[in-house]
Amino acid sequence: MIVTLTPNPSIDRTVALAGPLVRGGVHRTASAFSQAGGKGVNISRACLSAGVATTAVLPAAGDDPFVADLAAAGIAHRLAPGDGPVRVNLTISEPDGTTTKLNSPGATASPATLDALAATLRSLADEADWIVLAGSLPPGAPARWYADLVAELRTTTTTRIAVDTSDEPLVSLVDRLGPDTAPHLMKPNGEELASFTGADGAALEADPAAAAAAARTLLDRGVTEVLATLGGHGAVLVTADGAWHAIPPPTDVVSTVGAGDSSLFGYLLGGLRQQDPAHRLALAVAYGSAAAGLPGTTIPQPTQVRPDLVVVRALPSPLESDR
Repeated sequence: MIVTLTPNPSIDRTVALAGPLVRGGVHRTASAFSQAGGKGVNISRACLSAGVATTAVLPAAGDDPFVADLAAAGIAHRLAPGDGPVRVNLTISEPDGTTTKLNSPGATASPATLDALAATLRSLADEADWIVLAGSLPPGAPARWYADLVAELRTTTTTRIAVDTSDEPLVSLVDRLGPDTAPHLMKPNGEELASFTGADGAALEADPAAAAAAARTLLDRGVTEVLATLGGHGAVLVTADGAWHAIPPPTDVVSTVGAGDSSLFGYLLGGLRQQDPAHRLALAVAYGSAAAGLPGTTIPQPTQVRPDLVVVRALPSPLESDR
């Protein structure tokens, strides 16, 4: 089972435009839809489609429309008391695949809510193959909250822990890394890798070897696996056994929102299937590419995912690359 935590869930509202976005202009929409979202919820939604047991943990009132959407989708969930309505995030999608996101901050989380979320994770930990901590933190949560939660879970369970976050929570997590405090898996993108290595994010995305070198710094500090997504350049996987780069198949990009969440799920799915690192990476990139070809935060169905079209190559070790 995959247990996901989404401490700052959102109703994801996507508006697709019939033409390019023009600031200050009046636009006709081609379509619009909403669904319960947030990074962890997206991963639980992917689990449901693939037949993988999952429980989504999040803060919300039982009568919030967000919870009704989860229930209608068949996503098992455990709630901590919400401190206000679930926020609404707006995505504006243009025909060429460009997406503009307007994210609201969400309700301010009380210490009681944060404690309840942590307690729920502890109660589910021994039933899970993975615990995934995903997305932004709500206002009121200290930036170190993920780092503290990982350290606590590492002392109370042997269940593997994955983290996908950004900004100050990511910086705090990296600052806290150590043999007994690091998550087993981290999934940064190029910009996030750059945020704690001092490199240029665009340069890392365009150079898989440089991205792998940046990812290795996390392994040196206790992380077991790093899956670094590189946008249209695919993804890099780094473990103690080596590094691999996956090139995605040609994709007509419709929306990149949620593609990273799909990639992370694909990687976890490959692990549950006991695939080797190269095949886990191929499945991750196949899921991310399939998601990018779908509108809004649509999660691809397994039949839409083509890992056989992903090209994976081993990257040289640092010593080999210096020869």
